[in-house]
Amino acid sequence: MYLSRRTCILGLSALSLSACMGGGVQMSAPTRQAPMRPQANPAFDTWKQQFQGRATAAGIPASVVTPAMSGAGFLPDVIARDRRQTEFTRTLEDYLGIAVSPERLSGGRAALSRHGSTLRAIESRYGVEAEVITAIWGLESRYGTERGDIPAISALATLAFDGRRGAFFESQLIAALRILQRGDTSAANLRGSWAGAMGHTQFIPTTYQEYAVDFTGNGRRDIWAEDPSDALASAANYLSRMGWRRGQPWGVEVRLPDGFDRGAAGRGSSRPVSAWTSAGVRDMDGRPVQDHGASSIIIPDGPNGPAFMTFRNFTALTRYNNSEFYVIGIGHLSDRLRGGGPIRGNFQPDRFGLRLGDRQEIQRRLTQAGFDTQGADGVIGPNSESAIRAWQQARGQSVTGQPSRGMLEQLRNET
Repeated sequence: MYLSRRTCILGLSALSLSACMGGGVQMSAPTRQAPMRPQANPAFDTWKQQFQGRATAAGIPASVVTPAMSGAGFLPDVIARDRRQTEFTRTLEDYLGIAVSPERLSGGRAALSRHGSTLRAIESRYGVEAEVITAIWGLESRYGTERGDIPAISALATLAFDGRRGAFFESQLIAALRILQRGDTSAANLRGSWAGAMGHTQFIPTTYQEYAVDFTGNGRRDIWAEDPSDALASAANYLSRMGWRRGQPWGVEVRLPDGFDRGAAGRGSSRPVSAWTSAGVRDMDGRPVQDHGASSIIIPDGPNGPAFMTFRNFTALTRYNNSEFYVIGIGHLSDRLRGGGPIRGNFQPDRFGLRLGDRQEIQRRLTQAGFDTQGADGVIGPNSESAIRAWQQARGQSVTGQPSRGMLEQLRNET
């Protein structure tokens, strides 16, 4: 989760935490990382003793606090990840190319088939469409295959001790202990991302406390189990509580008329659909948009990029994650799972004048030339930058680590 409108950053929302491009929204191919190993830290041990007093004062029995905290270790890698604010600039085309990739689509269709009866039962109870819940599941944990395996108590204790956002993470740690107190899972099973987001749909502990549900009826709200029923129902419950309306769209891709006042666009500018219709806004087939209540026009990829008319359900999804890209990703993936087609507007090039396919081609050609980019997803991250620098240096060029159209043309000529 936590992709901003333009830049991938780590953030905090009402519902979940995640590392940028990992832990929450799974934006790239899964990679298995070495397990985090606790390290001795006397100051952390002192902090734990002090925290245990605060936890018991908050009403959590010592029989829960003591064993959970005695098993908590200091994880320096967690702090390193918290400090590492990765900044991979992505266009909307980049984001949707990965969030709604062929692999994620096929995985979503398989998940809908495999868990269809459960998802439809959840839809019936909470009024949130099965495809929408499946899309959240797909972006948050690749349909349960990447839920995170870091001990939540250790991770949260480390972050609370570190102090940069100590009060927030201590509140999450208290909530995690209450999960153990209630008996929903064991300390050994309380695992997730490095920042404490857990389960199939990546809830943080405080949101789990308020919105998680026992859909299976076994007495536990088990969002960690192989059976995703409780996790998916919990996400549906959350969206329902945030105002989701069944049978209404999150948004509709639209065509803007020549001379459209782009100053009127933005999530803060809400108008009746009839007002946009009078201004000349139409759907992609040239028809007036059906009235689904108050609406806004957003143009998230720049003034010449795709445009969308958004409705109440868009706002509900922003409560899961406030990023426009994320909400469009969830909405578009759910539309595709229902049989809808791709975005039809013209995506805009990045700051290098390149499109997603251009960057992917650069990565493929660099790797073929012996400068391995470790994949061809179109993201010019550290591996690609290193390969570009090596390629530039080998050719006596200015070493920038940045791609360009000239570089692409030269690679085409070379390979």
